[in-house]
Amino acid sequence: MATLLHIKSSPRGSRSASIEVAESFITRYKQNHPDTELLELDLWEAGLPEFDQAALEAKYAGINGIALTETQQQAWDKLKALASLLYEANVIVLSIPLWNFGIPYKLKHFIDLVSQKDILFSFDPASGLEGLLHDKKAVTVYARGIPLTQEANVPAEKFDHQKPYIETWLNFIGITEIYPVIVDKTIFGPEIDLASRASASEEARQLADRV
Repeated sequence: MATLLHIKSSPRGSRSASIEVAESFITRYKQNHPDTELLELDLWEAGLPEFDQAALEAKYAGINGIALTETQQQAWDKLKALASLLYEANVIVLSIPLWNFGIPYKLKHFIDLVSQKDILFSFDPASGLEGLLHDKKAVTVYARGIPLTQEANVPAEKFDHQKPYIETWLNFIGITEIYPVIVDKTIFGPEIDLASRASASEEARQLADRV
C-alpha cells in the first residue's frame, strides 16, 4: 500500500491555486492506486514548535556526541515526530505559493525544524553529508501570480528562489525523483486564472498516471 503525504504551505485553503492543482494530482493518483493512504500536513494548522534554545542545544549536543538533557530530548522528539511523516510517505506532494520570489515562511519554518543531522541527513567527516530519505518521489506544485520570464521582466534565473530552493532541499535529504508542476498568471484576472489552473490541473492528472 502506498502512502501519500500532502504538505500544504498556502493559507488560502480552497482558494489556493497550488492546493487545487495538488489535489488534482492526488485525486487521480488515488483513482489509480485505490489502497493509497493519504496523510495531510497543513503548515498553517500544525502548530509548529519554535526552534528555540532547547532545540538548538539538542542539535549541538547531538553533533558533539553529548547526552541530551530531558528538556533537550523533549524538544528533539518534537522534531523527529514532524520528520516521521516524511519517512512514512512513498510520495510527498508539496503545494507551494510564491511569496516574494521565495517560499512561505511556514514552509521555511518546517524545513528548518526537520532538516537536522540524524533526522533527515547524516554527516561523516570522511564521506560528508548524506540524505536519509530513500526510494521516495516528490511532486512539487508551484503557484505564481506572474510567469517568471524575461518577457515579464522577472527572469527565473534572477528571481526564482522558490523552485531551486525546494529542489536543493529535497536532493539534500535524499529525494532525487522530483516532478514539478507550475501554475502561474493567477493574478491576471479570473478568466486567465481559471484557465491556468485548469491547464496545470490536467498536467497534474497526467503526471499521476505515470508516477
